Amino acid sequence: MISVRRAGERYTGGDPAAGIESLHAFSFGRHYDPGNLRFGAILACNEERLAPGAGFDEHPHSHTEIVTWVVEGELTHRDNAGHATVVRPGDVQRLSSAGGVRHVERNDGDVPLVFVQMWLAPLRPGGEPSYEIVRGIADSTPYALPEAGAMLHARRLAAGERTAVPDAPYVYAHVVRGRVALGGDELGPGDAARITDAEGLELAAADAAEVLLWEMGR
Repeated sequence: MISVRRAGERYTGGDPAAGIESLHAFSFGRHYDPGNLRFGAILACNEERLAPGAGFDEHPHSHTEIVTWVVEGELTHRDNAGHATVVRPGDVQRLSSAGGVRHVERNDGDVPLVFVQMWLAPLRPGGEPSYEIVRGIADSTPYALPEAGAMLHARRLAAGERTAVPDAPYVYAHVVRGRVALGGDELGPGDAARITDAEGLELAAADAAEVLLWEMGR
């Protein structure tokens, strides 16, 4: 089964006066929707836009796997475990908050920052926080997130190119840019598809596209 969720259906958030614009695909913050709490292991898929100099001051997380994909600009990350990095387009950043961690996310550059941040539920709560960044992950190279029983496939497709959707109990597809066809539906930037019991499906790019595919067993 395929359920398409359009970009225009996302909940709006953030603090525009402070240069922060947020779009939430799932129940988040003041937008509580008991029918939209998660899909598979995914708890949140947030599109964030930060103006130069804007950001999220130090704040806590726990019992959540946080994966960040930068679309435009550069994201400065610092946490109380001593990690300080700049995340750029093509990098995959993972923060396992485990029993608890605090971090800062800012746009210290002079151009707007756009990133997609995805929160996943771990298989087991607690433990020690950990951090990883993979620089310039290659197209079609899967990124395993064993803590959540999930795999991320980042696909950059040329116009007319096709890619297989993983055969899995749960697949979440988020279109970062461009347009793709899936099962008779056309998806554009910010659109997503929640796919249950995927088998033999393909994505076809109508033009140059970038798509994030989460493969999940639960």
